[in-house]
Amino acid sequence: MSIKILMPALSPTMEEGNLAKWLVKEGDNVSAGDVIAEIETDKATMEVESIDEGVVGKIVVPEGSEGVKVNELIAVLLEEGEDESALDEATSAPTADAPKAEEAPKQEAPADSPAPAAAPATATPAPKTESGRVFSSPLARRLAKQNGLDISLVNGTGPRGRVVKRDIEAALAAGTGKAETAKTADAAQPAADAPKAAEAPKPTAPAGQSDEQILKLFDKDSYELVPHDTMRKVIAKRLTESKQTVPHFYLTVDCELDELLALRSQLNGSAPKDKDGNPAYKISVNDMVIKAHAMALKAVPGANASWTEGGMLVHKHADVGVAVSIDGGLITPIIRRAEEKTLSTISVEMKDLAKRARDRKLQPDEFQGGTTSVSNLGMFGVNDFSAVINPPHATILAVGAGIKKPVVKGDEIVPATVMSVTLSTDHRAVDGALGAELLQAFKGFIENPMSMLV
Repeated sequence: MSIKILMPALSPTMEEGNLAKWLVKEGDNVSAGDVIAEIETDKATMEVESIDEGVVGKIVVPEGSEGVKVNELIAVLLEEGEDESALDEATSAPTADAPKAEEAPKQEAPADSPAPAAAPATATPAPKTESGRVFSSPLARRLAKQNGLDISLVNGTGPRGRVVKRDIEAALAAGTGKAETAKTADAAQPAADAPKAAEAPKPTAPAGQSDEQILKLFDKDSYELVPHDTMRKVIAKRLTESKQTVPHFYLTVDCELDELLALRSQLNGSAPKDKDGNPAYKISVNDMVIKAHAMALKAVPGANASWTEGGMLVHKHADVGVAVSIDGGLITPIIRRAEEKTLSTISVEMKDLAKRARDRKLQPDEFQGGTTSVSNLGMFGVNDFSAVINPPHATILAVGAGIKKPVVKGDEIVPATVMSVTLSTDHRAVDGALGAELLQAFKGFIENPMSMLV
């Protein structure tokens, strides 16, 4: 049976993407793990690997196509022994995520007659290698894992008894192959017997002006309508959700930078150089901000948290997402366990992440997750601003420019370089006093930067 290649979901927020380039052509033999295409997501351009083996029978979606929906058919692989006659069935059949048993027509039994007990379905175990591994395709293993199936209980119908995608779909439709079927059924029974409460109507967010209403305000020849790309749509959706669902509040503090700037100059001056005279690292103020924020979260662990309805996630490490401006939007690559890393390591890592972010070459684990964020507009001359929280983070630090100001020290007025930072916090997870404690810890590391080195 031919194998359908669907548009993959390469990030949790991805709903559609652009098929930038095919790296194979019709007639090519591919194996599991071969890179077959490049997909542009809302955040990056990523390579897509084949999850099965076969011959590329048909490329359904040509390269350069935009707005391809997740799970849309993009190509078809032919298995060993199949010819092009199998393509018509594959391309004409509707694509579904999984068979849905509830879509089958239901017959109501008479009220006075007991429902017959369902006979337990059986599955012939798939053949195994000498090491005990089940013969199965990568796609079948992934689908089995996603649906909680024990693949060793699924009957394989592929070559030499190999478990393939259709076998997983058949097991799902038949209800076989579940590792804990009886336990799940017993647990589900009380819920099934209980009367279902009517769902409360969900509140709807207030709608703004429609496109038509906005366009009527302007002459048709006074503007150019530029379509939104995937990144801009996702940014708009996530930031709107953040402001509507996360109760933001803001705390601002001024930090003196003079000692930090002096230490930075000293560290950069002592950086080892290669034979061409290029330094091994060049620490920026932002690198030191990342380190100070991470160490502040280590000192105030209660603020390194994420809100969930079931409980508070208190993170063990400070994974700091750093906002990077790229063409058409922004992305937040993450410095993992930043509290443990040296300034030089953070500097080198951040430069690499920023470059690959602008080239849209980041991998999902390099920009997904994190426990907090830093957004720095100081290099653009912005004095201060408030940033929007990026859920599930509970905090984001907005960093302004360092500006020479007169400050009072003792009884004297002296010049100092002052940087204003504003902490946006999720009030469900971080209260005012806790947020203030975090900012004071951050200020302490910035104004006494040697403490970040010990």
